[in-house]
Amino acid sequence: MIRFGTVGTGWITDAFISGTLLRQELELTAVCSRDRAKGEAFGARYGTPAVFTDPAAMAESNLLDAVYIASPNVLHGQQARLFLEHGKHVICEKPIAVTPEELASLQQLAEEKGLVYMEAIMMMHLPAREALKKAVGQIGRVTTASFDFSQLSSKYPAYERGETPNIFNPVCCTGSLMDLGIYCVYPALDLFGEPEEISASAGFLRTGADGWGTAVLRYPDKQVTLTWSKVGQSRLGSQILGDQGTVTLESISCLTGIRRWEKDGTAHTVWSSEEKATLMGWEAHSFARFIRDPAGTRPEQAEVARMAMAVSRVMAEIRRKAGIHFPGWEEHDR
Repeated sequence: MIRFGTVGTGWITDAFISGTLLRQELELTAVCSRDRAKGEAFGARYGTPAVFTDPAAMAESNLLDAVYIASPNVLHGQQARLFLEHGKHVICEKPIAVTPEELASLQQLAEEKGLVYMEAIMMMHLPAREALKKAVGQIGRVTTASFDFSQLSSKYPAYERGETPNIFNPVCCTGSLMDLGIYCVYPALDLFGEPEEISASAGFLRTGADGWGTAVLRYPDKQVTLTWSKVGQSRLGSQILGDQGTVTLESISCLTGIRRWEKDGTAHTVWSSEEKATLMGWEAHSFARFIRDPAGTRPEQAEVARMAMAVSRVMAEIRRKAGIHFPGWEEHDR
């Protein structure tokens, strides 16, 4: 059993731990929270893991072999470096790093130390990923696709009260693109590769964070439109249009509710729905496999790393084109 710790005690950490429990490959042995009482209450739901209030102390501990990082985006890179330098495998919530330069440095460090360092992005590890690719291959010549992830934030009422939740605070390197837009970028690049041209725009909140945005990815033979928002709720989903049919997705982030439509309107179910814990269990399973069998999974690890870097490059270009800036990172956005 691979022993792991968590940095962060939010709902996403809960979901990841639930996913590991379904697989029985990872054992939770440590929890890190700035608030000890909160960390102890969180850990109590999963037995009696050790509780840390300092990531450095946790990284130095011999109680864990790996870590799942779900802290604010601005901390992802420095915390990943800390754990990698102490010989711990790292799976980090998206975005895995703020800039491509930061990601490249950390990927190199992980390679030098023989450690797994991967982004916790569900779609790269789901069986539905290959089912989607097969369905897209059955709809003829694709010229147009539109991917949308617009979800009204649970933190929006706090924002409306005049507060500044982390998710709407540029200091944390957050906002709509980094939180939701990335889920549109991943399948676009996975299905069609990196575009030759990108245009983008965003709408900004009083905090300076982007609340919604759009990007258009242009290829020699197609155009892919991405939309995202944390201040409104979409109900229509995403679609890929071919000259022999159409593929629709209810959730682009989870790759659920996938249907393939023939030209006459006949619909075929490609993939239905799954529970959140099951969805996150797949990425936990990949993480465990990569750790246990580094040689046998090397091609998969290389593909995951390549995709993470490609997405990071495209995200950086979208931010540049849309005017999304994070304090202290301005030099990377020029």
